[in-house]
Amino acid sequence: MNVLSAHRNHPTYWAFVLHRVSGLGLALFLPIHLYVLSMAIDGGARLDAFLDWTAQPMVKMAEVGLVVLLALHMAGGLRLLAVEFLPWRDIQKTLAAVAGAFAFAVGVLYLLNVV
Repeated sequence: MNVLSAHRNHPTYWAFVLHRVSGLGLALFLPIHLYVLSMAIDGGARLDAFLDWTAQPMVKMAEVGLVVLLALHMAGGLRLLAVEFLPWRDIQKTLAAVAGAFAFAVGVLYLLNVV
């Protein structure tokens, strides 16, 4: 195994990757969100047409993905705070897995409420 890539098999590395990817996904969503908010300011007809479009199943699944990204990013941020301010413990790998499971559970709960 290459010494330079050995760290990539560690669960905390994947927690780092998920935190960065979820942040990127949320950053890409933000301009779309602001555009839709501007529709509400400009006129109700455009917003109503957009909201009718959002009733499609694929859009609902994208919303679930967005909620999962948000939960992953929040859990990753809490993990970073713990790494910065708490003493290192062996349980941190387990906490990273719990954070991922929490994010997945939030997405499933959101999906059950959307459908």
